[in-house]
Amino acid sequence: MSEPLAAAPKAELCELVAVVYAGDYVNKLSGQRIERECLTRMERGCRALVINFRDTELVNSIGVSILLGVIDEAERRGARVAFTNVSLHTLKLFELLGLTRLVLLADSDESALATLEEFSAQPNGH
Repeated sequence: MSEPLAAAPKAELCELVAVVYAGDYVNKLSGQRIERECLTRMERGCRALVINFRDTELVNSIGVSILLGVIDEAERRGARVAFTNVSLHTLKLFELLGLTRLVLLADSDESALATLEEFSAQPNGH
């Protein structure tokens, strides 16, 4: 499968759960792209989001702020967020800043999807 030519983050959809790929550097520009993709998916009915950090080498403070906004909006809409394939360095940053208390952490998309599909199948996500 070839990579898209557009600068937007790659995304996949499984039922009511969307997978969004963060890219190599999460800063203001790429963070806004992730945010737009996540908001679009929630507007289309997704009840859970998986943000995959497999290619992410660096997340700056603005990127963290945007991710917090995505988490807040998902919570407001009754959706869940999972982070997958997070490097040890990025995981330590997320732990330090408290993001890991707000999201599901999983080693793989498959693991996150299994958990989140159960959540999204329940009325009101409960």
